[in-house]
Amino acid sequence: MSEHSMTALIAAAQDREGNDPIFALNTEAFARVAAGESILNATMGSLAHDESGLAVMPSVTEAIAAVSPQQAAGYSLIAGSPPYVEAVKRDLFGDTELYDQSVAVATPGGSGAVYNAILNFVEEGHSALTTEYFWGPYPIIAKHLGRGIDTFRMFGPDGRLDFDAMQAGIDEQIEKQGRVLLILNFPCHNPTGYSLDTQEWQAAAEMVREAGARAAVACLLDIAYHRFGGPDADEWLDVVPTMLETATVIIAWTASKSFCQYGARVGALVALHREESEREKLLNALAYTCRATWSNSNHLGQLAVTELLTNPELKARADAERQELVDLLQQRVEVFNAAASVAELDVPRYEGGFFVAVFSPNGHVTAATMRDMGVYVIPMDTAVRVALCATSVQQVPRLIEALRAGVDAAETHEAAGAAT
Repeated sequence: MSEHSMTALIAAAQDREGNDPIFALNTEAFARVAAGESILNATMGSLAHDESGLAVMPSVTEAIAAVSPQQAAGYSLIAGSPPYVEAVKRDLFGDTELYDQSVAVATPGGSGAVYNAILNFVEEGHSALTTEYFWGPYPIIAKHLGRGIDTFRMFGPDGRLDFDAMQAGIDEQIEKQGRVLLILNFPCHNPTGYSLDTQEWQAAAEMVREAGARAAVACLLDIAYHRFGGPDADEWLDVVPTMLETATVIIAWTASKSFCQYGARVGALVALHREESEREKLLNALAYTCRATWSNSNHLGQLAVTELLTNPELKARADAERQELVDLLQQRVEVFNAAASVAELDVPRYEGGFFVAVFSPNGHVTAATMRDMGVYVIPMDTAVRVALCATSVQQVPRLIEALRAGVDAAETHEAAGAAT
């Protein structure tokens, strides 16, 4: 900029990064492939076949193609197409009491649901609360809204969710803010791959119930990957009634992962409360944010997903196609876990999902070392995220070799720093 001109951008916007770090690394990896290098790209959360690229479900393609052009071109209602939001609620709750206790709005993917939740359940200048390992956009969304993200230590010495740390985080927020938005990204946590077991879900629910008796508490269940979590992936449903005794429960639901349609941006934010008057307030608040932000969500996507959720024949096909992909991913999980154990890599309990974390004393050194070997993962301070969803079984040995080298390099780096 010349000395005679000045930026019209506000101060807060002048030094922002224009590209997400994950997408930037993915772009770099593709550039190296285009240049003729052999690259293993385990960055993006998109499920790919071992040989033929991005996994696409034929039933979904058919449902999208069957929507009439006139319907697709028309506006959806602000809160979403009524058949769509009802179908999402049925998909989650079936005919249970939870269906009657819920309201929902359409959002542009799961990220839109998270955005809507943080805006409406966290006061400006306050922070939401989540685990120390988290989906990278959480703080970006929060900062953009004038909010923040507080974290608590995720794993205790036994490798399980650290409930003492979680309780301390909740208590601190109640004392400081008088309210809590707790974000739990289970099952198939991004980035660690960790899923809560029955005992952990019950403990979490009881903690939310107790906190809700003391302050205004909402618990956001970000369940983006729950359809890839195996037979126990819906255990969270069993504990929602416990949370609802005193708290509001909100759910970030997305078709992006469940139907392998990442670019369609079709999601929903579902809110549950025991009192009808409060549910009306919740629906009004969430719909207001829709109008004030993106206005209408993707109508074509809503129409297609509604058909996938409500047409018995199409739903059966979609479920079967998804199960084939779950089986494909589960094979990778089993091969990875076995190889990681042999290589003595430090990984959390990993039973399913798109990602797994490998712990390291310096995730940035680990990831940089791996990039030099042509293997791309996402760095964090004390771990790297591996997108096993994009990694074939045949690539696992190369991945493990690079991870071991990267962790060794980080240990050497940290030891050298401690010696100086």
